[in-house]
Amino acid sequence: MTKISVNEVTKKYADHTALDRMCIDIPEQCIYGLLGPNGAGKTTLIRILNQITAPDTGEVLINGEKLNQNHVARIGYLPEERGLYKKMKVGEQAIYLAELKGIKKAEAKKRLMEWFEKFEISGWWDKKVEELSKGMQQKVQFITTIIHEPDILIFDEPFSGFDPINANLLKESILGLRDKGATVLLSTHNMASVEELCDSITLINKGKSILQGRVSDIKRQHDTHKREIIIRTENLQPIYALGDTYNNIKVEPTEVANETKLTIHSESPADLLNQLLQIGELVSFKEVLPSMNDIFIQEVQSKNQAS
Repeated sequence: MTKISVNEVTKKYADHTALDRMCIDIPEQCIYGLLGPNGAGKTTLIRILNQITAPDTGEVLINGEKLNQNHVARIGYLPEERGLYKKMKVGEQAIYLAELKGIKKAEAKKRLMEWFEKFEISGWWDKKVEELSKGMQQKVQFITTIIHEPDILIFDEPFSGFDPINANLLKESILGLRDKGATVLLSTHNMASVEELCDSITLINKGKSILQGRVSDIKRQHDTHKREIIIRTENLQPIYALGDTYNNIKVEPTEVANETKLTIHSESPADLLNQLLQIGELVSFKEVLPSMNDIFIQEVQSKNQAS
């Protein structure tokens, strides 16, 4: 199991600061989301972790040891821009890439065939890469990224181009890799995937970390006390009267006779429940936490307006 520590990392390109004293602690055996708008600094950090470039100041530690060439073999990296040799046969290329990562040919073929079967692409083993759809090619590249069973996996927009069924297959695979001990860094704009997969996140904006923590804690910290309620009553007048107590109340009809959906922001659910029970029969009462998409937009806009 592997822990990653990014300590006071700064990286500049001419007069542009891509990363400004970035600090992140990525726990072992977790899925960690690296979020931010385009140009925030995510790609620069990924390039530093992959030793494609180096920080100007600060350091990256892997289990307390300064990042060095010996760590390369322990990292699997799936870039946003995919790159397979179009004219090579799929199986031949997959074995070649596995051998580059130190796996002997027989073992490479055994592991690859297991993953090809799981991803339902065994029939494409002897086809040329150019004959595969974009989604099929991405499956192959994902497999070649994880085939050497690295401790650290870095995925940059891994779900781009996948249909819902294959995206779900990929999510299950990523969760399985974490459960087997991998530390996963996931860079994505797909906030639904963040909600489903990530244990913790860092939100980067203009080279700085503006939000960090466990996804569940962040959602709770941004709680707006929103409640969604369905109530059954023939008399709507007391429902509309709730607007005298609660601001921005939303009243919507449902498809069920005499049932009404309410959206109310209330810091005192007990008081609200007592009022509702006097109005009619309560069908459902649900707390609604803000989505990571809403939090992302709110935090970035707030920082941009402040700067």
